Amino acid sequence: MNPVTGIEYTAFRNFITHSALHEPKPPYDPEPMPPRLLEQVRRALCARQYSPRTVKCYTAWVRRYVMYHNKLHPSKLDRDDIKRFLSYLANELRVSASSYNQAMSALLFLYREVIQVDLAWIEGITPVKRPPRIPVVLTPSEVKAILERMTGVSRLMASLLYGSGLRLMECCRLRVKDIDFERGEITVRDGKGRKDRVTMLPQAVVRPLRVHLDRVRGRHRRDLAGGMGNVELPGAFARKYPHAAADWGWQWVFPSTRTRTDPRNGEIRRHHRHESVLQKDLKRAVKGTQITKHATCHTLRHSFATHLLESGYDIRTIQELLGHEDLSTTMIYTHVLNKGGIGVRSPLDI
Repeated sequence: MNPVTGIEYTAFRNFITHSALHEPKPPYDPEPMPPRLLEQVRRALCARQYSPRTVKCYTAWVRRYVMYHNKLHPSKLDRDDIKRFLSYLANELRVSASSYNQAMSALLFLYREVIQVDLAWIEGITPVKRPPRIPVVLTPSEVKAILERMTGVSRLMASLLYGSGLRLMECCRLRVKDIDFERGEITVRDGKGRKDRVTMLPQAVVRPLRVHLDRVRGRHRRDLAGGMGNVELPGAFARKYPHAAADWGWQWVFPSTRTRTDPRNGEIRRHHRHESVLQKDLKRAVKGTQITKHATCHTLRHSFATHLLESGYDIRTIQELLGHEDLSTTMIYTHVLNKGGIGVRSPLDI
């Protein structure tokens, strides 16, 4: 074979380029591919302003439902398939009543809001009634013993759980602007049920909390100097006030020691302290005190309400401090008082 000359190679290259430019292109499809099922569920939940945790839980249950039925699309499944999955959760996995009801709510949301099918054929599916449980309550001496075995930020956070009646995530998500030292108040924003409320700021934590905030502010200044320092803002607040993310008032009271990259915009920022850090520290402290009760972070909130009742405070006031919508929810603490819910004394003590 004769070698290819430079002129022949140039002519061949121009021919290929010309052919590629004038090759007929496939017709343009104006309709993009619809998002996958889990993405549809996620978008529907976010559009209805469900909390990030609810979005995560519901999508996880939908995924388990689809995987249980060998990746069949839910539109191809019927009422018996839903009941079979729920029966599997209850009888084989033996999940709790709350987990069962959560899975059922996720599937109902899937069919109502995403697939948009007539629900007349799944009306027979009903939630499981949760059995009443008496909350675990610590004595004041037990609370003191646990707090004495905790140090640093975890001790401060645990003190707020017990001294203010905060839920675990309410404490983790506290912002600087929501603490009023002058009035001795803590404003809980977007709590359970997306409600705000005001609770007390214990005087015992005022000084260590001020010292802690001074350290946090110094770190925030260093972050700003390093090109960081912006915090995540709720809803569309960041678009309305683009510079508020760097304001001191919007910073987390308990920020994480590590920075992370926000996958949505690539910005490096600090999230609030992860709740598992406090949970592990409290568990170690309880183990060190030899307390046999199953004490968790929420036990400190139960103890807060019970000890206020024992001190003679009005149950309506305690209801407001806890953020309970129904008084019957607060009334459960009357059953763990030393004298019982109706003040009855044992005949052995008379």
